[in-house]
Amino acid sequence: MNRMYETIYIVRPDLADEELKGLSAKVEEIIASMKGDFRRLEDWGIRKLAYPIKKVTRGRYYYLRFDGDAPLIAELERRLRLDDKVIRYQSVKLEKEVEAPAAAQPKAAVEEAAGETVASPAEGE
Repeated sequence: MNRMYETIYIVRPDLADEELKGLSAKVEEIIASMKGDFRRLEDWGIRKLAYPIKKVTRGRYYYLRFDGDAPLIAELERRLRLDDKVIRYQSVKLEKEVEAPAAAQPKAAVEEAAGETVASPAEGE
């Protein structure tokens, strides 16, 4: 059974377009070769990192959504680790289908969600 995953990876901000396209094609090829189901790849653009990594202060963020199994995750992360263009990556297993990640939602929706009140704990506690 395939599980749902998302991976966010950060690449060096100074890469040329053909290098970025080559990396994206490589990621899609890994998913296809391991019998995964590619869903979506979003370029979130260049952002400032929370802290410098290898003296790099900015990075280009990519959001990857796919279905697969444990060996696919292991191979994808192994290849990302070996690629010197990739600064950081993180894969997360999703429990259920998600609408859109917070960075991709319109600004008004994020502000509206931030203004919502938190439900109070159940009575009797």
